[in-house]
Order: sequence, then C-alpha cells, then structure tokens
Amino acid sequence: YILADLGYDVWLGNARGNRYSKGHNTLSVESEAFWDFSWHEIGYYDLPAMINYVLNTTNNDKLHYIGHSQGCTSFFVMCATRPEFNNKIISMQALAPAVYMSETKEHPYLRIVELYLKNPVITRNKGLLNGEFKQICKMSSDTLKTCMEAIFSVIGRNKKEFNLKMFPVVLGHYPAGSSAKQIRHFLQIINTGRFAEYDYGTSENLFKYRQFLPPIYNMTRVTAPIYIHYSANDLLVNQIDVEHLYEDLVNPMGKYLVPMKEFNHMDFLWAINA
Repeated sequence: YILADLGYDVWLGNARGNRYSKGHNTLSVESEAFWDFSWHEIGYYDLPAMINYVLNTTNNDKLHYIGHSQGCTSFFVMCATRPEFNNKIISMQALAPAVYMSETKEHPYLRIVELYLKNPVITRNKGLLNGEFKQICKMSSDTLKTCMEAIFSVIGRNKKEFNLKMFPVVLGHYPAGSSAKQIRHFLQIINTGRFAEYDYGTSENLFKYRQFLPPIYNMTRVTAPIYIHYSANDLLVNQIDVEHLYEDLVNPMGKYLVPMKEFNHMDFLWAINA
C-alpha cells in the first residue's frame, strides 16, 4: 500500500497453483497434469506473460519489478532463459532471493520435507499447503501461537516484529498453494548447490536435455539492474548464498543487509516495521 499511496501503479502477480491462480484452458485443478510444474515454468511462461500484460495495458516499455523469495527465483529463470525480458526491466528489487541455496541444506526441517515428499500420495504432483494448516492455526488463540512458533522454526524467530493480531488475516491468504514439484525443485538446488533446471533422473534428463545433469541457468544472461535486500536471521535464504549471488550478478546495483539481527525470511512482507 505504501507504493500505491505514493502514486505508483502497483500490479500484483499470483504464482501458478495458488488459490487465485488455478484457471486453465484445458486442465482441471484435480488432474495430475495441472500440478506438473515447478518455478521453472512460472519463470519461463507465467512471469513473462504477466509482464507483457502489464506493459501492454499501461502502454509502457519497461517496469520496476519487486520479487520476494520464489518471486526472485522465477525472475532469474525468466531473464536467463528469455533474455529479451531484461530490456523490459528498469530495476529489480530482490527481497530474500531464493536462488543460490546450498547453505540451506543445514536447515533442521529439510530432511522432514524430503521424507514428506516421498509419500506416494504427495509425489503425484498434487497441490500442497492448501488449507489444513490454516484451519488448525485458526482454531483458537493457543493454536495460533503454536503455529507462530512453528513458522519461526522454519523462517527464523522474530517475535518483536510479528503482528499476532494480523496473523489470522495473513492466514486467509498464505500459504495459498503450491505443487510438490516446486518444493522438490528447491530441494534439488539446495542439495546439489546448482541453480539448475529440474532433475528428472539420468535417463529422462538425457531425453529432455541431452545431458546427464539438468543444465545450470546461465547467469551471464541476466543483465537487468538488480538490487538485493537480505537479512542475517533468514533460515531459508542464507546470507552467504546471497553474497555469492551478488558476486555473480552481471549488473549489480547494490545490496542491503537489514540491520535488525532478528529480521527473518517473511519479515520483508509481514514485519510491523517492514
């Protein structure tokens, strides 16, 4: 609202598969084929379509882009695989960019997520985080606080900046849904330390990519001006990985480490003083 109140024309995109973005010309949301996507498809198909829609509607040639977490992942995919879109970006503000994530492999919940995704029911590319967690959290004030602590264990603890009164409103919109393949793709880049396309296994990789390993995204093709914002208490996007990413940028415009030591992954969106 801050940017809108200052007179900027603000457009908000919805990632494929969330509660606001489940439309499809041919596929039902109940089908496995609908959920057969990761953030690669969001970056290659969806984000370019969103940008073109905004530019065509507003009759502009370029725009400013603000991405948080996966919103940064998909942006780098777009610019690396469809480099013509670099010319449509005035600036990219990357908040907690989930791009290089090798340091996240020490996260205490990583093995739990991997086991969860090995469940045969889950691995059929059905959507995740589509309601059960939110319903439990909103049962009472006690369950709400329990959920707050559960979220802190994943993203980093910062109780001082957490608005518990607004939490039920947040839960009305977040989590909004994801595919299992998205999560598996993140696990792949965490475990391998390679910001690469989806790994289908050796035989399918040979068929799809003509090589044993999925190709690494070519970061030299990402030429848009990029500003990076990150924090020390982010358990999902480690400070070391962010600084490594910044060193690899072709057109770095600056990096900002939030001075608050407790600032976590979601504080960029949720913090009282965000």
